Amino acid sequence: MVKNLPGILVQEYNAIHEIIVVNDNSTDESKYILDELKAAFPHIHHIELTQEAKLIAGKKFPLSMGIKSARYEYLLLTDADCVPASELWIQKMQAAYDDGIEIVLGYGAYHKKPGLLNKIIRFETFHTALQYFSYALAGMPYMGVGRNLSYKRDVFIRTKGFSSMNQIPGGDDDLFINKVARKNNTAVVIDPDAFTLSEPKQKWSDWMKQKNRHYSTSKYYKAKHKFWLGLYTFSFFWIYPLLAASIILFNWWLTLAVFGLRLLIQGIIYFNAMKKLNEKDLWPMYLLFDIWMFFYYILFFPALWKKPKKTWS
Repeated sequence: MVKNLPGILVQEYNAIHEIIVVNDNSTDESKYILDELKAAFPHIHHIELTQEAKLIAGKKFPLSMGIKSARYEYLLLTDADCVPASELWIQKMQAAYDDGIEIVLGYGAYHKKPGLLNKIIRFETFHTALQYFSYALAGMPYMGVGRNLSYKRDVFIRTKGFSSMNQIPGGDDDLFINKVARKNNTAVVIDPDAFTLSEPKQKWSDWMKQKNRHYSTSKYYKAKHKFWLGLYTFSFFWIYPLLAASIILFNWWLTLAVFGLRLLIQGIIYFNAMKKLNEKDLWPMYLLFDIWMFFYYILFFPALWKKPKKTWS
């Protein structure tokens, strides 16, 4: 928090606003640090939670308390381990609101660091964003990420917030957006100045635990979203086994030609999307990532039917 909160406090946003910080049962010095910061930044609204809500898993209770105490209509959410990519973050996200728009989806990127795990985490984040941004632009929004997400307070109050998903550890971002997002009430922002940046996991085991946790909520998506996302996953799962079978049992050069055309089209899409999302350093490895996605879906497929754990740690 000490590292990331200043990036929010120094935003170039002149309109009246408040920064709501919910300190959820922390045992460190956060309370005293927030008290000191409030003296210099009076627009900080500090909420101190000293008891956990029974039967409400994850971050939903702290988020609900912050949202219900907000004085203004437009909410811009991020996590304690996130920092805005620029001092224009609030401006850029706020500018997306227009007539009828109630939800704005942003990109929550990860810091670029050495190592294969960092590249895999960033590619998976890019790939997920490519999906939910594309679906939203096509008029079928289905999720957002809590690291960079905005919606109107009225939407939260009107739909009774997280009440329908309190028993699920996750879902305060993707399941809530899945419930309330519509074709005409959702906008996306892919301006690099509107990104947020987070620290990626340093260990494979920690990242796998995080992804299993995230995928355990997707079973609660609307049926149409599960169908289309499942069809997309199915295509990745079968592309390489069918490629091998076609080379052996069919015309090998025709098979490779069709597969090469697929890679060409996909490479063009990835290049343009990675450029927009400031992830273009990943593009030279896109073929390896394509192969990796086959194993990725095998690895995390069991999470789709496993019961979510009651904790969000």
